[in-house]
Amino acid sequence: MNLSGATTPMPYNNAPQPAYSISEWPDTDDIYARLAALVKQPIRPIRRENMETVLEYFQQKCNRSRLLAQQAERTIPGGIQHNLAFNYPFALAMTAANGAWLTDVDGNRYIDFLKAGGPTLLGSNDETVRQQIHELLDSCGPLTGLLHEYEVKLAELVCQAMPAIEMFRMLGSGTEAVMAAIRLARAYTGRNFVIKIGGAYHGWSDQMVYGMRIPGTGRREAIGIPRASTAHIQERYPNDLNSLRRTLWLNRLRGGTAAIIVEPLGPESGTRPVQRNFNNELRKLCDEFGALLIFDEVVTGFRIGMGGAQGYFGVKPDITVLGKCLTGGYPMAGGIGGRREVMMLLAGGIGTTSKRAFVGGTLSANPLSCAAGYFAIQEMQRTNAAVKAGRAGDRLRKGLSEIIRRLGLPYVTYNLGPIVHLQTSGVMLMSMRNPLKVMREAGPRKHMMEEMGAAFSAHGIITIAGSRIYTGLADTDAVIDDALNRFEDVLKLV
Repeated sequence: MNLSGATTPMPYNNAPQPAYSISEWPDTDDIYARLAALVKQPIRPIRRENMETVLEYFQQKCNRSRLLAQQAERTIPGGIQHNLAFNYPFALAMTAANGAWLTDVDGNRYIDFLKAGGPTLLGSNDETVRQQIHELLDSCGPLTGLLHEYEVKLAELVCQAMPAIEMFRMLGSGTEAVMAAIRLARAYTGRNFVIKIGGAYHGWSDQMVYGMRIPGTGRREAIGIPRASTAHIQERYPNDLNSLRRTLWLNRLRGGTAAIIVEPLGPESGTRPVQRNFNNELRKLCDEFGALLIFDEVVTGFRIGMGGAQGYFGVKPDITVLGKCLTGGYPMAGGIGGRREVMMLLAGGIGTTSKRAFVGGTLSANPLSCAAGYFAIQEMQRTNAAVKAGRAGDRLRKGLSEIIRRLGLPYVTYNLGPIVHLQTSGVMLMSMRNPLKVMREAGPRKHMMEEMGAAFSAHGIITIAGSRIYTGLADTDAVIDDALNRFEDVLKLV
């Protein structure tokens, strides 16, 4: 089925629409063709003699990071608390973050394209938000355990910004929000089956550690998780509407589907981008089969624009999951929103006799997180941060494309606004439709990606696994042009 469509947002009505960070939806078919060609050919890693020079940087310039990494390994499993902190050959310890830059404990400075996994759209340690938080901490402290005015202010702001959210409940993380969304969908529909678009990351709850990163992997990562936990979770390949429809028909014979959950740009923040009209087709299928549509906007919420991906695509999900950008980089960033009649099943309180889906969280919606979210989102709106971050992403992708072309490399780069993808090894684009190739080549391709990430770090650039780059408000033309020079220095080492 051909899902190509217009490249401009589809408005709900004739009212003026907010601006979005994606200036043009890319040619998805062309991206997949280039990625397929990349995966088919042998890897093109950094030359061995050049990689030795890269590793010398870490030995000579990162002594305190190395010692901290060794110390961490004695008390922290694997030496890191989160996969974002992984860096080959060892984790880099940061001591300062400001605007577009990070500084490690050895005094080395890096252009920050990690953005803490995406939330620091305004840049690290934004002064406007920080001053407001200082005032709050002086007067109230981080939490009270009771209602605070910023809970209400943040909920109102989210409902105003996101087209499909009529009510909002704050939680502690994106993982918690996904757990709540699935429970809520099942409670509302009375059904059990949940279909995810395979390859997506929806947090680490038992149910969602299924079909992660590479579609078709099913329970490959589900160590320590009983089969019963994933018994009603199904995955279907991105853009495969025919298979999805067949699954919905079969589920109807077995009690029906509660929900379809999707990253609206495509799995892993658009690593496998969806066709332009894919989300609209999902909406139609959910309406036809009585399932709820869940948008996981943990990454896209506010980063794509004030209205999130749902505003850009003009598609209203029944439930929206938020995180990361929700508090602008402050902790306890997670939440769930949706239609009033659905959300009312989350009504809190003790002794209620009405039907409800129980969701807890003692520290959820604490004053610190809610105030940070309120002021950060206001600042995103005031500065038009998403659009400016998208322009930076466009500039970076165009520059990378020119470098790749000039150097005659097979690498693939594209961007969805402020989310830039640079695929060098293709490991993230492998498919279980060819399991022998995955088993044979996944290891070497993964290590090549790690080496590429190390080379970027050694040249003063922090990325996500050497393959994903988040741009933000602080990434001026000068920052992007500086970064392009550094990227070119690395790609010349291949």
